[in-house]
Amino acid sequence: MAAASRTATCLSFFLLAFHLALSLPPPKTYIVHVARSDKPATFASHFDWYASAIRSVASPSALADAETDDPADRIVYSYGSALHGFAALLGEDEAARLERVPGVLAVLPETVYRLHTTRSPQFLGIGPEVSSDVWSAALADHDVVVGVLDTGIWPESPSFSDRGMPPVPPRWKGACEEGRNFTVKHCSRKIVGARIFYRGYEASAGVIDEKSEFKSPRDQDGHGTHTAATVAGSPVPGANLFGYATGTARGMSPHARVAVYKVCWTGGCFSSDILAAVDRAVADGVDVLSISLGGGVSAYHRDSLSIAAFGAMEMGVFIACSAGNAGPDPISLTNVSPWITTVGASTMDRDFPAIVKLGNGMNITGVSLYKGRQNLSPAVQYPLVYMGGNSSGPDPRSLCLEGSLDPHIVAGKIVVCDRGVSPRVQKGQVVKDAGGVGMILVNTAANGNELVADSHLLPAVAVGETAGEAIRRYLKAGARPTATLSFEGTKVGIRPSPVVAAFSSRGPNILTLEVMKPDVIAPGVNILAAWSGEASPSSLVADHRRVVFNILSGTSMSCPHVGGVAALLKAKHPEWSPAAIKSALMTTAYVHDNTYRPLRDAASSAPSSAYDHGAGHIHPSKAIDPGLVYDIGPEDYFEFLCTQSLTPAQLKVFTKHSNRTCKHAMASAGDLNYPAISAVFRQRPAVTLTLQRVVTNVGPPASTYNVKVSAFKGAEVRVEPKSLRFERHNQKLSFKVSFRTISPQSAPEFGALTWSDGVHVVRSPVVVTWLESL
Repeated sequence: MAAASRTATCLSFFLLAFHLALSLPPPKTYIVHVARSDKPATFASHFDWYASAIRSVASPSALADAETDDPADRIVYSYGSALHGFAALLGEDEAARLERVPGVLAVLPETVYRLHTTRSPQFLGIGPEVSSDVWSAALADHDVVVGVLDTGIWPESPSFSDRGMPPVPPRWKGACEEGRNFTVKHCSRKIVGARIFYRGYEASAGVIDEKSEFKSPRDQDGHGTHTAATVAGSPVPGANLFGYATGTARGMSPHARVAVYKVCWTGGCFSSDILAAVDRAVADGVDVLSISLGGGVSAYHRDSLSIAAFGAMEMGVFIACSAGNAGPDPISLTNVSPWITTVGASTMDRDFPAIVKLGNGMNITGVSLYKGRQNLSPAVQYPLVYMGGNSSGPDPRSLCLEGSLDPHIVAGKIVVCDRGVSPRVQKGQVVKDAGGVGMILVNTAANGNELVADSHLLPAVAVGETAGEAIRRYLKAGARPTATLSFEGTKVGIRPSPVVAAFSSRGPNILTLEVMKPDVIAPGVNILAAWSGEASPSSLVADHRRVVFNILSGTSMSCPHVGGVAALLKAKHPEWSPAAIKSALMTTAYVHDNTYRPLRDAASSAPSSAYDHGAGHIHPSKAIDPGLVYDIGPEDYFEFLCTQSLTPAQLKVFTKHSNRTCKHAMASAGDLNYPAISAVFRQRPAVTLTLQRVVTNVGPPASTYNVKVSAFKGAEVRVEPKSLRFERHNQKLSFKVSFRTISPQSAPEFGALTWSDGVHVVRSPVVVTWLESL
């Protein structure tokens, strides 16, 4: 009887566990941040501690299968350089219980990041023909390694030639991981490391299909090859895309080494893999990280990439991240932590004009990278059709979405398609499949008059919003509307330029208004760089063309420009901290285009603000000798975090030592020694607000700087002292900026504070905001 009772009890327990297993959602990957020093002495290693912690919170279903469920098998990654902790497969209830385990600081769910999808060296003034040659070959003597987190690399590209490069420095600890179509031989004196990170991806999205995707550092997508070549590509004469943008393609820092960390796969880029890559890159010894990825904004202590970047910064690594492609909407930024350099996108002075000639004789200029056999005759007018209706909502036909076009209506005609929802080049494929002979791609209000060129599969021209309205008026007025398309190749010297790209994500930094973002803008529209031999230039499956170079747009393209220039600055000034490099980039940036007018926003054609362009457009040849820098150390960043109302446990995720505590050295977040100055009045009546700054002399030992500050409608601004007299190199001097409200404004006001010794101009953007007035 007793045996039967025990059997019944065991059966009941089994059924209960089985029921719970069926009712509970499947486990997901969580990032677990720990206080490294809190490891109990009873554990031989941190890994053993992590496995024990998982065992202590395991759900009944896991405990029922304790003999086969090894907690160590649930650990996806163990982190130990840039951050401390692990990634593991956990149920929601297990994750909740794990947060209460001593030593655990935060348990964060896996986040999926997305890619923020050459004339630029000359445009930036760092081409080989620069007579001052501040970027001389002598810089190659100081080896700099740039880590690129992306989709991998196509090592055969001539942009990664290591001809003439010295041996890899002994300090480098990276490795070349082998995999499908990638061996140790694919690494070189140029590509000094290549690693892959996929465990987090596979834990969430399933095992990678190695027949359709390279489970190796080889780049199938093209994005990683493009960004790596933009950072540090070797010079390649005669580079072009179908004859467009012909010239010598080179990266920003052609003497730098490249270390590739493949973290992005067909289904996205998973945070556990990204963190493992940052952790490994820091241990390998990278000097710069270029990360053209984004995933939305979370509080600093809940943003795993922010936490890892903090650790990398502590180790002296400069981190450039893309701002995102969600512009022109305000507050659309990602990667907003102050220890990250957040990069927006701008145009260059190069364009690829194409002409739409309407049947009424009107000529409209757009852009295109089309090159094919199906050119339309400029002497023939082709029927023109627009499938959009009169409804105010989106129309699949006006957007030329797949399956929306009637071949009986569009065959033999040029089709007008609205931009949005589907990829731009895919719309052309839809038109082509339906029998159309050409496409006019029209911007909506979200894109304004910004023009982004694409390598279309049929004759196609992209036009701005204003031109699109003119074409629609013609369509409504004409009984038999017609048009033809022609392509004019490459033109340089475009004015005005640069212009802030409409897609470039905008500020302010919603987490902390006192830290102005983005930091800078850099070329991100129509950028030519190396490409994967596995991908078509349009990335469409139906596109069977293959190219050595491709032209892309996005903050993904602007980010490696800044990463590459940072590598140059690191080579010239190896003693500079990441904050000093950022300061040099920001305080020397310019805010006027090549017509000597203020930078403009492509979305509105109006002047842009610091929430659009940050400190301005990078000016590398000035950044190498900025005169003064606003330096920030790890302790300063920690004190900034102390102003953010974080608990001691939340602050611990940023510290490697449990004894680091807040000294409350900053009265507010506005006292962070940032190169941009943001005064935020949070109360009414608004009292005088005083912010502190310290500048370091990196110019001539004996120099005197005098200050100028913009006038504001809403506040009187005073700087004390008005002059800074330096007597030695690396001397630090402080000053105060006081804002006294005169008349609170309903919108932020923008200006600048500039120090100058007659040679150097050290400019900080200034924004004044009255929250009670907004």
